[in-house]
Amino acid sequence: MTTWSYSSIKTFDQCPKKYYHLKVAKNVKDYGNEATRYGNQVHKAAEEYIKNGVDIPAKFNYILGPLRALENIPGEKHCELHLAVAYDGKDYTPTKYMASNAWWRGIADLIIIDGAKAYLVDYKTGKNAKYADTKQLDLLAAAVFTHFPEVETIKSALAYLVSNDFIKKEHKAELRKSYFASFDGLLEKLSVAHESNVWNPISGPLCAYCPVKSCEHHRSR
Repeated sequence: MTTWSYSSIKTFDQCPKKYYHLKVAKNVKDYGNEATRYGNQVHKAAEEYIKNGVDIPAKFNYILGPLRALENIPGEKHCELHLAVAYDGKDYTPTKYMASNAWWRGIADLIIIDGAKAYLVDYKTGKNAKYADTKQLDLLAAAVFTHFPEVETIKSALAYLVSNDFIKKEHKAELRKSYFASFDGLLEKLSVAHESNVWNPISGPLCAYCPVKSCEHHRSR
């Protein structure tokens, strides 16, 4: 069984060869870039503010408004919650994050549980929401329904903190299985790649940023 996440399946979809070196052979590491490190700092500042009431560093003051709005939502707040789901081919069940039977793993930036309703927020530090992909929210919502069976509806959002844009979506518990199943096509392709050990590279505009420098499509920025 191959454990997957939203980011890993997106990497495979972008370029199977990149996925192979990062996730299978594990002979290449992606250390990220300045934007990645900046995003991690923002996520940490948001977590510390919501979870522990720690003041936001002055350089991140622009996120204070959106965070105050989230802070005021009633309910039990979970920051950077690690979620994992097991799958037996028929149903999806909760499991521990590092359990051997984990089929999918993901981390929710902020979940607020208020009885039968919940709120799910994923922080983004991109400058605009032009290329927002709400499928990430679908997966996290499905996992929340799995771990918190009392929840019936979820109001989800990709929170673009720089531009103060909120890409919103609503999820329903009865659609939980369909949210996971929407990735079946990609997961089948991933399974075939593992079985055949064929990992074809795909050339694209992101090749200049790829850490797999041995690839024929890699080029310097």
